[in-house]
Amino acid sequence: MTDHAETTATLMEQILYEVKRVVVGQDRFLERVMVAMLAQGHLLVEGVPGLAKTLTIKTLARTVRGSFKRIQFTPDLVPSDLVGTRIYNQKSGEFGTSLGPVFANLLLADEINRAPAKVQSALLEVMQERQVTIAGETHKVPEPFVVMATQNPIETEGTYPLPEAQVDRFMMKVLVDYPTEEEEFVIAQRVTGPAQDVSAVADTFQLAALQRECKEIFCDPALMQYAVKLVGATRRPERHDLADIAKYLTYGASPRATIGLIEGAKALAMMRGRRYVLPDDMADLVPDVLRHRLVLSYEALAENITADALVQRVLKKVPAPDKPLTAQ
Repeated sequence: MTDHAETTATLMEQILYEVKRVVVGQDRFLERVMVAMLAQGHLLVEGVPGLAKTLTIKTLARTVRGSFKRIQFTPDLVPSDLVGTRIYNQKSGEFGTSLGPVFANLLLADEINRAPAKVQSALLEVMQERQVTIAGETHKVPEPFVVMATQNPIETEGTYPLPEAQVDRFMMKVLVDYPTEEEEFVIAQRVTGPAQDVSAVADTFQLAALQRECKEIFCDPALMQYAVKLVGATRRPERHDLADIAKYLTYGASPRATIGLIEGAKALAMMRGRRYVLPDDMADLVPDVLRHRLVLSYEALAENITADALVQRVLKKVPAPDKPLTAQ
């Protein structure tokens, strides 16, 4: 392992260490947030209220000296509440632009499924193009830019399902579960005790440099082929000896899933202190990258078969390549 890879891994560790001073447990979730930041992807998080989803992203923003904004999505929200609007200035007699809360490094879209389609599509442009158009003028969002959207799985009243096109723009969907009893004890201790101070250990320029570095991590063509096969197996299961799951899938994952797997695996390898990707890095991310992209058939819903169960079947059937040359 080179010195450079070591210093990068150390910086990532310092960031995680600072966040963990405030956030208890949630290691897997935290790792996925870091992967999304390095790979410049967006994250969809599903979990019941009170599991420190907001706290995690807010603390992370403080450790990398980034700007943080939170938007609480509600049914009466309009696109201008998100992206900004034109305002008439009476003194000068001219129109000025007031930019909305999407102009931040880390944007938390809380309960994204509570807002109507036109608001969701306004967020879509920002996520994909990293820019906003207000009255014909284009404004770029700051770099780095990561959207983390939360979804509450228990309340269905007054919610609008996310359209497939929007869900596909999220690199990963992470499921956050309740803490263990030991973790909950520590949470209670920390929350009821004196407040913890978080130090900034990096800045947005360093983060942007890490993102550029992430692109340079070596991914063996055999591993890229593995990603292509995994995603292909969700579209044409019969080609991969998975004909029995075809009836449960209406649509498979898009090429964005393949790109997400490769970019995510590079970020994970970088966090683990390597300059090259191993099959394990990719396999670890497969459920998170694929679960929200599979459109299940009525049969799957009737038989209570989840996307996660289908992803596991695909993982078992599509063989991972042998470990690529570590010398690379």
